Amino acid sequence: MRFHVVRSLFITGGELQVAKSAYIKLVKGSRQQDLSLEDVRKEFQRYIEMTSHTGEQLGWKYADAAFPYTMEEQSRESTRWLLLKGKEGKLYKYLIAGVGSEKNDDEEGLNYIQLVVPDGATHGDTAKANEFCRYLAKAFQAELHLFNGRIMYFNPRKP
Repeated sequence: MRFHVVRSLFITGGELQVAKSAYIKLVKGSRQQDLSLEDVRKEFQRYIEMTSHTGEQLGWKYADAAFPYTMEEQSRESTRWLLLKGKEGKLYKYLIAGVGSEKNDDEEGLNYIQLVVPDGATHGDTAKANEFCRYLAKAFQAELHLFNGRIMYFNPRKP
């Protein structure tokens, strides 16, 4: 079962088309059950702050290398998403982050973050997307469905 918050937004435009998506699902045991785009933006800001502090300790601008994007909130119709535009066009072009929800087998609402690597993205974008997915899944204690179909569990589970 796949959900596509962002898919319909970019097929009509012709410029950006969805190639691969990863999903960070908030399941039982996750840090929170409700999710907004602002929560995702705050986690990205926290990531930038953490890497800035690391850079200060190392004596170089690590935050620029760790998060080589600018964040822009965009919307079309009733759907909002974050467009991460690369600061350096050769290495990084863009990523897309959105939030959504779906019904699971228990008929409960399951919230998720969708991270999209569009067609035309670089290998650097794909690597950063994997890194951001792992960071967000760990931060929200969520279940991560990677681009290659594998699942990583960062949520506390009973033994």
